[in-house]
Amino acid sequence: MLNYIWLALVLCAVAIGGWTNHLKEVTDGALDGAKTAVTIALGLIGIMALWLGVMRLAERAGLIQKIARALRPIMTRLFPDVPAEHPAMGAMLMNMAANMLGLGNAATPLGLRAMHDLESLNPHPGVATNAMCTFLAINTASVQLIPTTAIAILAASGSKRPTAIVGTALMATLCAATVAVVSVKLLQRLRVFRPNESLDEKEAAKDVGQKFADVSDQVNLPATDRSVIPWWGRLSLAALIIFFSFLFIRMGFPRLFGLEMSAEQSSQSAFVRSVNALSLLAIPFLLSFFPLYAASLGIKVYDEFVEGAKEGFNVILRIIPFLVTMLVAIGMFKGAGGIDLLQRALNPLLQPLHFPPDLLPLALMRPLSGSGTLALLTDIIHRLGPESIVSLTAATIYGSTETTFYVAAVYFGSVGVRQTRHAIPAGLLADLTGVIASVVICRAVL
Repeated sequence: MLNYIWLALVLCAVAIGGWTNHLKEVTDGALDGAKTAVTIALGLIGIMALWLGVMRLAERAGLIQKIARALRPIMTRLFPDVPAEHPAMGAMLMNMAANMLGLGNAATPLGLRAMHDLESLNPHPGVATNAMCTFLAINTASVQLIPTTAIAILAASGSKRPTAIVGTALMATLCAATVAVVSVKLLQRLRVFRPNESLDEKEAAKDVGQKFADVSDQVNLPATDRSVIPWWGRLSLAALIIFFSFLFIRMGFPRLFGLEMSAEQSSQSAFVRSVNALSLLAIPFLLSFFPLYAASLGIKVYDEFVEGAKEGFNVILRIIPFLVTMLVAIGMFKGAGGIDLLQRALNPLLQPLHFPPDLLPLALMRPLSGSGTLALLTDIIHRLGPESIVSLTAATIYGSTETTFYVAAVYFGSVGVRQTRHAIPAGLLADLTGVIASVVICRAVL
């Protein structure tokens, strides 16, 4: 699928650029896309090292397996091809939780780790498995509790109710996530999306079993080493949990402690303050809880963290070629004026549906470029005002959709997958649902 999409973007960019005398912009777009890809990849190295180090500690302490076991009924339905005790289950759960809280810096490394774990079960390297496609589709439609970036832009523009989009974005992402899961399960049954199987099924199953055994041996400690936490470890963990619980209550309900609330906090509901507090405390809690838990089991936390962090650089090196390839094509298409051409072509179809024309460029740009969409969102808010229903709808769309092609390039590129099968169509369907649901819901409640 990506082969056809990439080729279409490049050829359309050259054709449109030649027809409109924008070939210089096409060239500039290609060069800027290549630079942006490398800049993004280099910026991820430190974050990747940090979170892969944390994940290493969680795995060695058996926490990932415990998390996966606790939510086994849900995860086994979503990912029936993944063994319930496999590390990929825990990594995917942590990625989804980070996405829900808007922790983008943490979500991406956790997602890359999950893809790496899923690849250990892949009998056909280079071809996306059903589990990989499902995981990517869920990522492109991840449920957002707090769309922090969109709220920040509305607040900076002087909005009196920047958090009004919390409920609309939550409902829109719930719709998008539902469509993502349903579509990915239906599309995987179609013959056109079935993988080209070149291995004997019995041999493939044997290979998968061996890979799972190898991974389990690497990440699990003997049961006797991690079954009992000493008294001082239990006491330390309890103290840490009590401390963070206190911080959460103080940040979410400051009046209980006699603290004055800022004007922004006063305008927020208790739910919004609580989610904001959870978002702020989540990373410090994880960065302290996982090492302390591992240390209480006698694990050498510094050594294990370093071993996990070493993987970060290798993962980024694998991503760069895929990221450059995709962002170059997108940059060429944008430079040629392809987005504007699509807008003019679709306007006559969308006007009878009363779809706001100001939202069309943003909706078309969202699957291609996060930074481009952010610029369009800022422009809409500045032109129409932060209280306009179109501005609030645009912010909802931004908070309830994802840059599908970027996510596909990064996640699949990290494990060398070239046949993405039905992942892209399912992701785009989720994005389309998020856009439509945002418009309908915002009209109904704002």
